[in-house]
Amino acid sequence: MTTRRIPDYEGMLAETVLFAGDKEATIGGYIARPLGGGLHPGVIVIHEVFGLVEHTKEIARKFAAHGYIALAPDLYYREGPGELEKIVAGVRQQGGVPDARLIGDLEGAVNALRSVADCNGKIGCIGYCSGGRQTLLFACNTKNLSAAVDCYGGRVITDELNPNQPRAVIDMIASLSCPLLGLFGEMDQNPSPQHVSRLEEELKKYGKTYEFKRFEGDVGHGFFADYRPSYRQAAAVEGWQRIFDFYGRYLW
Repeated sequence: MTTRRIPDYEGMLAETVLFAGDKEATIGGYIARPLGGGLHPGVIVIHEVFGLVEHTKEIARKFAAHGYIALAPDLYYREGPGELEKIVAGVRQQGGVPDARLIGDLEGAVNALRSVADCNGKIGCIGYCSGGRQTLLFACNTKNLSAAVDCYGGRVITDELNPNQPRAVIDMIASLSCPLLGLFGEMDQNPSPQHVSRLEEELKKYGKTYEFKRFEGDVGHGFFADYRPSYRQAAAVEGWQRIFDFYGRYLW
């Protein structure tokens, strides 16, 4: 007689939420978390320049399926409601999300994650495209992260400064407060391979803990984005393996 093993319970809760961001202003977001026992790390998922699209929500659910409490803030919440494409165009016209506001919103995301009863208190942050830059920006301006992942963040090195983004992130590396994983495509021009090398030089200069992977071949910007032609399956699969290995060492 054989006994069929009952599989471990798997469940997930995913929903839109409101939480307190910069200066206690209410902003929206999307949270996904595993159900069941035990404690789980938190991960802030920063969307691309295109806003909080379905792809970003799928990423949050992927983290939840791997045991993380994932919160994707809507960084354009104050500019809405309305058609997302028009909101994105308006944000770009204004010079992007203000860095000071962004840092305050992400501190609010940290607090929201830690308020979840089964959060273990350790928080990671990951961002793609403009979100990669914002991840690195936040990691250089907070003490509340245990690990950060920059997925091809552009404009880390730039002379195109404005009142919303008055300082280049490359000049903040001395204040980086946690280990950093960087994932880049060799065909990308924002950041270019030269900019990735410059960032690595700064990390070495200040003795920071970091890991970089540069994917060779026909891999450029947006290779994680499976809803766009830029998607590259092999690089994305290996990238996810590296992300979970990295977070496995620093968030659990």
